[in-house]
Amino acid sequence: MNAFETDLSKGNVGKQLIKFALPFIISNLIQSLYSVADMIIVGQFAGTQSMSGVNIGSQLSLLITNLVFGLGAGATVLIGQYLGANDRKALKETVGSLFTLLITLAAVLTFIMIGFRSTILNVIKTPLPAYAEAESYLIITSAGTIFIFMYNALSAVLRGMGDSKRPLYFVAIACFTNIFLDLLFVGKFKMKAFGAGLATVISQAVSVVLCINYLRHNDFVFDFGIKSFRFHPERTKMLLKVGVPMSVQNVCTTLSFLFLTAMVNILDPTAVASAAVGAVGKLNSFGVLPAFAMSNAISAMSAQNLGAGEIKRAVKTMEIGTGIGFAISAVVFLIARLFPAQLLSLFDKDPELIKAGVEYIKAFSYDYLLVPIFAGMNGLFIGAGHTTFSLFNGVFSSVIGRVPACYIFGMYLKMGLFGIGLGAPTATLLSIIIGFVYFFSGKWKVNKIVRRA
Repeated sequence: MNAFETDLSKGNVGKQLIKFALPFIISNLIQSLYSVADMIIVGQFAGTQSMSGVNIGSQLSLLITNLVFGLGAGATVLIGQYLGANDRKALKETVGSLFTLLITLAAVLTFIMIGFRSTILNVIKTPLPAYAEAESYLIITSAGTIFIFMYNALSAVLRGMGDSKRPLYFVAIACFTNIFLDLLFVGKFKMKAFGAGLATVISQAVSVVLCINYLRHNDFVFDFGIKSFRFHPERTKMLLKVGVPMSVQNVCTTLSFLFLTAMVNILDPTAVASAAVGAVGKLNSFGVLPAFAMSNAISAMSAQNLGAGEIKRAVKTMEIGTGIGFAISAVVFLIARLFPAQLLSLFDKDPELIKAGVEYIKAFSYDYLLVPIFAGMNGLFIGAGHTTFSLFNGVFSSVIGRVPACYIFGMYLKMGLFGIGLGAPTATLLSIIIGFVYFFSGKWKVNKIVRRA
């Protein structure tokens, strides 16, 4: 194995997981920090309408970014299993196919998001006071889709090889670049939401260029030559088979939150509630961050173990990872319950915004305690290549759980933002129940990627 590869199928499970997951957690924490920095800087220098515009625009950007999250997570699983099975040819072809697929997809989605931006913003009932800000943010972030896709692809490949440290280094560079540019564009040049979007795109581009340059000079499995960018039919088919269900699941989850945003916009067309929900959304990223970071670590580590035929080690990885994720999320839950107004005042001092945000976070924060359990099981299922079940569980809970619950509690029962906030924990609880049934059925033990006699 070269400097980018680590064998996670041997040694103490707990130590291996913590060592591998810690950079994962820090990396996700940094990403959440610079996402929060966007909102805080916009709130302090540009006001509530710009905050609402950034919230709406970033949710739409997240919709297309979640496509690459799914395909990237699928690539992490494939690479981990091929590495565990010592199939070097399959590993190299998978990396080339992934990069080629995502560059193609980025070009298509950039055209769609910019070309149909007005229709998209109207569908989700964007408040008129925030419309121009949301549109400008969406245009610039859509133009930078290629950089967002490539950064996530590079990180997914490295993590599949057992390297969680280098993605941390490059996301740290992106974070500090983003914060500096936010202060410059939004604070000094008064570019509002457009400036925040431009800062995000430039910081991602810098991170991608530095990462590729580093890998090219350090014997990486892929040489980034033009001729190396090609589709390998068998690997592309497997990437789509494993990655598309995860992408669809992520997109459906994001769509369910867009429905939530639309409900909030109907409740309050002044954009105050939308800005409050956006601020809480940034705080929520800290609440569920440890759980999803551990889920990704569980997925990558269990993929290598399952590729090597070590089922018991894969299960132990899930159990330890779930426990760690829950412990951290529980601390965040307590902080959110005890100091909601103080946290929201970091974004904007507007009393109405803080009041709306407190009402919403009091309900949503219960999700912090449930997500670690769901995410831990999901990480194991994904590591085994059972992404179709992951898709079913995610879509079922989003469509049958979150959207109807938000509508029933928030709109029908007139519970307002508190009721809409209850939709998330309701959906997660439903996912946990379905996940437990699947886990104890034992069907996930049938490896979908590396076949054995």
